Amino acid sequence: MAKHFDLEEQEQLDQLKHFWARYGLAITWLLILVLGAFAAWNGYQFWERRQSGQASALYDEVERAAQSGDVALLERAGADIRDKYRRTTYASQAALLEARVLEEKQKTDGARAALSWLIDNGADDGYKAVARLRLAALLLDTKAYDDALKALSATVPPAFQPLVADRRGDVLLSQGKRDEARAEFQRAHSQLEPGSDLRHLVEIKLNALGVDPATLAGKAQASTPENAK
Repeated sequence: MAKHFDLEEQEQLDQLKHFWARYGLAITWLLILVLGAFAAWNGYQFWERRQSGQASALYDEVERAAQSGDVALLERAGADIRDKYRRTTYASQAALLEARVLEEKQKTDGARAALSWLIDNGADDGYKAVARLRLAALLLDTKAYDDALKALSATVPPAFQPLVADRRGDVLLSQGKRDEARAEFQRAHSQLEPGSDLRHLVEIKLNALGVDPATLAGKAQASTPENAK
C-alpha cells in the first residue's frame, strides 16, 4: 500500500515538473508584470498625492498674494505653480484667480496670458471653458473681435454651451452683425433654464433686437414631440 502511494506521489511530482517546465517561465513573467504594475500604481498614487499636497501649499501662497494685492508675488507664485504642477486642479484655479486680480489691476496682458495658459494646458474642460469665456470678454473690451470669436470656437461641456452662445452674441453685436448675434442669443435662450437670471438677461438682448422671447417659447413648445402629434 505504501509503495502504491509512493508511486502515485512520484507521478504527481513528475506531472508538476512537466507543467512547470512547460509553463513556469510564462508564469514567472506574468507574476513579474502583475507585481510590477502594482508597484508602479502605488508609486504613481504616492507621487500624485505628493504633487497635490505641494501644489496646495503653493496655491495658498497665490491666494495670500491675491488677497493682499501683491501683484509681483501673485505673478511669481502663479508662474511657479504653472511650471511645477501644471496638470493639477490647483494650477487651473490659480490661473483663474491670477487673471481676475490682474484684470482688476488693469494688467490685461498678464490676465490674458494666464487665461491663455489655462486654455492650452488645463486638465479640466470646465475650467478651460471658464477661461475661454473670460478671455473672450477681455478681448471684446479691447475690440479684438476676431480673437474673441476664436476663443469661443472650441467645443465646451454642455453646461457652458448657452454661456458661450450668449458671449458670442455679444461679440457679433459689437461687430454690427445683428442677424448673427440674434441667432446666437436665440440659441442661448433655448438652452437656458426658464426663470434663470442669465435667461432674463438674454431676453432683454433679444427684445432690443426686435425679438419677443414669448414667441420663441411658444415655437419651442409647439415643436415638442407631444404637441406635434
